[in-house]
Amino acid sequence: MDRELVAEKLESLRHCVERIEERCPVQLDVLEESLDHQDIVALNLTRAVQLSVDIAAHFIASHSMPPPQTMGEAFLQLQTGGILDQALSERMRKAVGFRNIAVHNYEVINWRIVHQICRHHLSDFKDFAQLFSKMLNAGNGSA
Repeated sequence: MDRELVAEKLESLRHCVERIEERCPVQLDVLEESLDHQDIVALNLTRAVQLSVDIAAHFIASHSMPPPQTMGEAFLQLQTGGILDQALSERMRKAVGFRNIAVHNYEVINWRIVHQICRHHLSDFKDFAQLFSKMLNAGNGSA
């Protein structure tokens, strides 16, 4: 793996999660009513997902694994390769689903779900980042 590239993406991911933690209000109604909060939270969530996908795809490419056909498949390949456990892989694939809705506006965003992600599932991104940080620190680019 390109250590510098992955380190930069991990730092960006950390920043996105931090912004979400700072800007996601405790009360759901504040998020539902505030366009500023919605914009900041949705943008940083979509960035966090994209950065995670980028890191996964970089790992896959650098380990001569077949390229994923979809963003979600990248996490499935990491699971199959023993890098991610099944639970984290599934949660990251669900995050891709949110990203697709937010970016492509497939349907109206349900701010209650976004609020739940922000209040209870940011640890998924932290766990993913921690795994890749450990690989970088080990210096071998593998789990």
